Amino acid sequence: MESLVEVFASAFEAVAGRAVDPVMRRSKHADYQVEGALALARELGLRDGGSAGGVSHGRSARQVAAQVLECLDAKGFDVTIAGPGYLNVTVGAAWLGARLEEMADDPRLGVPVAAKPDLVTIDYSGPNVAKEMHVGHLRSSVIGDAIARLLEWLGHDVRRLNHLGDWGTPFGMLLEHVMEVPAPLENLNEVYRTARARFDSEAGFAERARARVVALQAGDPATVALWRRVVAESEKYFLEVYEKLGLTLSGQDFLAESFYQPMLEPLLAELDGLGLLADSDGAKCLFPLEFAGEPPIIVRKRDGGFNYSATDLASIRYRIKEIHASRLIYVVGAPQSRHFAMVFAAAREAGWLTEQVRAQHIAFGSVLGTNGKMLASRHGTDLKLVDLLNEGVARAAALVGPDVPLAERDAVARAVGIGAVKYADLSTDRVKDYVFDWDRMLSYQGDTAAYLQFACARAGSILRKSAFEAGQISVEHPAERALALGLLDFPAVVGVVAKAFEFQKLTTYLFGVAGAFSAFHRDCPVLKADPSTRASRLALCALTRRVLAQGLDLLGIVAPTRM
Repeated sequence: MESLVEVFASAFEAVAGRAVDPVMRRSKHADYQVEGALALARELGLRDGGSAGGVSHGRSARQVAAQVLECLDAKGFDVTIAGPGYLNVTVGAAWLGARLEEMADDPRLGVPVAAKPDLVTIDYSGPNVAKEMHVGHLRSSVIGDAIARLLEWLGHDVRRLNHLGDWGTPFGMLLEHVMEVPAPLENLNEVYRTARARFDSEAGFAERARARVVALQAGDPATVALWRRVVAESEKYFLEVYEKLGLTLSGQDFLAESFYQPMLEPLLAELDGLGLLADSDGAKCLFPLEFAGEPPIIVRKRDGGFNYSATDLASIRYRIKEIHASRLIYVVGAPQSRHFAMVFAAAREAGWLTEQVRAQHIAFGSVLGTNGKMLASRHGTDLKLVDLLNEGVARAAALVGPDVPLAERDAVARAVGIGAVKYADLSTDRVKDYVFDWDRMLSYQGDTAAYLQFACARAGSILRKSAFEAGQISVEHPAERALALGLLDFPAVVGVVAKAFEFQKLTTYLFGVAGAFSAFHRDCPVLKADPSTRASRLALCALTRRVLAQGLDLLGIVAPTRM
């Protein structure tokens, strides 16, 4: 489809005298429909052949479509004008075969690398030190990793940043408790709960915990040494979870709140020097013009302490001035939308964010149980992420087919179980909540990761049985044609997804390709076909597997060779 867009774009430019989006879509009435003549006709001053005061001010959409048709180098496809000015496009079998072979010969499957790559920082996952990761960390981790994979594949320089919470009052109470009641750090979650209970019930302990925060910030050697042990133990645990979830985050990507602490006083001085700070009841605040009349951003509190707004401003400043990022992405839940909007507005007023350096908040909704409430454990507490993942793998193990060798069964179960979790997340509109339902997610039927993985495995099985040798692709059967058209949409779909990180558009596309392959497998014999047809259909199988596997990989989902 991408080469067709270029052909039509050239014809539209010849008519308009400038670049015009042809607006090409798949159509029920032909292979594709081009709608750009309607918008161009309106721009030229006349709608559907009408006139103003009896005087014609332009051309009708059908006239524009006719002119585009005259300028079109229509080799290998037929074009007709329909309705008010649509161009219906039907491609020929030879054209389809040639485009498929070009795609098969391209390691990137027709997807170009970015013409002007960005240096992108992606802030995602962000769990809190000394606490176990729970289901609330799932979406940031999965969506953020998919964004990182996609942008990296498109040629951008991607820097993953894991903004750990490792500072402030919670660590004062944890450290003070461990110093008073020595406890092994392997079970930090339980230690934290005990410290929290003491903080809420013992006034003396709460006072000592606050003093411990001051000692930490002042660099007290014993306090800092214990704090570092706690952070190291937590990071080890986080990496184990990331490995289980199949994320690309590593130990090199940790950049915690504490990293920005030395930058907060210089940040305050710079904002003050720019005339952006104002006193409000003893606190130092920012009042972004875009949010006039609303509560301010508190940079430094009345007691002299800094909060997470200050840390987020420092992170923006650091990522632009030190990392030299041109694009900053924050993958954080939707409830933080206003916070980031205000912080970005303040960063623009400070001159850090410009037209050349931009920031995005990638918001997302919550994970709900089948009862429509926030997904939780059976006891109503936060559901541990590790428990969720382990359950997915255990459920998937029961679905692994008997033909999978014993040595591969664990890997396949993990691929299917973890893939189900990721796909359920990415196949929904990210700004909306979604319902977590194991029975639906692990089904081999319908819009699931397992269905796509099975299609990949089926294509691979055919290729293994064939002693595959590539042949010239010939598209004759309707099922071949439907599959071919679907495969050729891959570059355009990737381009659309990269604009707004709407991964549900990629999952919908992959589901459509898997469905077309299922129909092809049903209606078009491969191994029993005559030699030339067999070679062509084997090439289609190979290309289908590559497209599905690449699409799944962009989502962070493994495509097993056997299921």
